[in-house]
Amino acid sequence: MRTRTRMSRRLAALAAVAALGTGLLAGCADDGKSPAADGSSAGGGGGGGGKTVLTVGVFGAFGLKEAGLYDAYMKLHPDIEIKQTSIERNENYYPQLLTHLGSGSGLADIQAVEVSNIAEVTSTQSGKLEDLSKASGVNKDDFLPWKWAEATTKDSRTVGLGTDIGPTGICYRKDLFAKAGLPTDRDAVGKLWAGDWNKYLEVGRQYKAKAPSGTAFVDAASGVLNSITGSSATRYYDAGGKVVYKTNPAVKQAWDTAAAFATDGLTAKLQQFQPTWDQGFANASFATVSCPAWMLGYIQDKAGAAGKDQWDVAAAPKPSNWGGSFLTVPSAGKHKAEAAKLAAWLTAPAQQAVLFEKRGSFPSAKAAYALPAVGNAKHAYFGNAPIGQIFAKAAEGTPVQFLGPKDQIIQQNLSDIGMLQVEQKGKSPQQGWDAAVKAIDNALDQ
Repeated sequence: MRTRTRMSRRLAALAAVAALGTGLLAGCADDGKSPAADGSSAGGGGGGGGKTVLTVGVFGAFGLKEAGLYDAYMKLHPDIEIKQTSIERNENYYPQLLTHLGSGSGLADIQAVEVSNIAEVTSTQSGKLEDLSKASGVNKDDFLPWKWAEATTKDSRTVGLGTDIGPTGICYRKDLFAKAGLPTDRDAVGKLWAGDWNKYLEVGRQYKAKAPSGTAFVDAASGVLNSITGSSATRYYDAGGKVVYKTNPAVKQAWDTAAAFATDGLTAKLQQFQPTWDQGFANASFATVSCPAWMLGYIQDKAGAAGKDQWDVAAAPKPSNWGGSFLTVPSAGKHKAEAAKLAAWLTAPAQQAVLFEKRGSFPSAKAAYALPAVGNAKHAYFGNAPIGQIFAKAAEGTPVQFLGPKDQIIQQNLSDIGMLQVEQKGKSPQQGWDAAVKAIDNALDQ
């Protein structure tokens, strides 16, 4: 059975909190539409009253429309009309996007791209996309260097402007920590494992020694694995674009550390974004989980009222990122200049701050971190944790990563093929690794 991508899992998180009314991570989307499915021609066309119609193609509950950004832009530009279409799942959206780029037709004026696909788009489709570094209103220095680099070609053409990112902390239950004799203050908790993922493992062993009955330290070893690899500059590909995950010491060390959580009995043996995982939040069956900023709303929904003020957020052992997206402007569009201006405005710091305030999508524009909506942000459910400060620090500390076109395939198989065998089927770490490598090589035709 084909596994789901990280983005479709993230979409599950977005959909799960649509009814919370907290202003975080809500919204809905239509499935199965092509970018031009609103009846207008690709690249827009004449709108009512002589307006220029700009089309935006996205996947899932992307948030730009729901946060009111399109309406705000149209109010500032009465001659512009914006129409958005959305395909619910990225695994359906992205193949269609590649098909439309290949044919040069059926494209929206602006097309979103998920981070797991941006390396492939940048390396193979850049000639069909506009260089947005030259667009009016774009300031490279507004963005995090690593986010800017992810959509920049070797000849310095930037084909995507970053929207959100997924800086990662460690969410933990204060009640379970207290029962296990561990500190509960978020600063003290962060210091327990500061600078070293193996310290996180050691805290897990301390927790197990006095763990409340029926609880585990972490939800899943795969979540630990993804967070550790997300904190490394080089993981699956090297700077030259060569697949190196099998020989990269950082990946093997991440594997060994994550596998130790499983073999030491520190996990709840759950698969993330599955019903049993959701139930684990409701039952308080694990004490910690690696959580990007966008996951806070998911935890709030699944843990419910009983989890309020029990969950908190501390800094992860090392800065790490999980998730994020980009806006691109296809060169085949009829309104490239207008589309570039819109993409620049949507990703400017002020608008990214609004998107965070309304939707919980953490800004990739570092200039937004000084704005009150981000810098002063706290989350009432998580004990008024200063999430703006916590996640901004993680974002600024995340290294520039070398992304490859098949990053998603590699990571998914390491997690869902390899690590699950160790965690749920009792296989040795080496057996799990070998199974993952075999699946990855088959997927990459190596």
